[in-house]
Amino acid sequence: MSFNELELKRIDRTVGELCRRKTRPEHADQLRFECEIDGHTVSVWEVRPPWDRVGDYTRMGIARFRYFRSRGVWIVYWMRRDLKWHRDDPAPWTPDLAEVAARLALPRDAAMRIVRDRS
Repeated sequence: MSFNELELKRIDRTVGELCRRKTRPEHADQLRFECEIDGHTVSVWEVRPPWDRVGDYTRMGIARFRYFRSRGVWIVYWMRRDLKWHRDDPAPWTPDLAEVAARLALPRDAAMRIVRDRS
């Protein structure tokens, strides 16, 4: 069973709002962040136009939050350089989506230190 309407609104208020905040209006034509919901998974993507202005936009995975309804918890995944999703082991499983989404709200240098330490 997918998310219900109340859960979808809660996801938009947390992850969707974070993506809108991170996308600067003056640079939205060059870089934007989008969230996508598929089943029990919420993915955050960095979207860029084609460098030669021909073809499709490029999407790079930033984070994926997966909800396990049987346990009532969210788990964080990061896309690594092998372009596969890997679970963020030290991150606690939590029932609060805002808590896991707050990891994306870290300043860029702090987030990059976390990613670098995991590579």
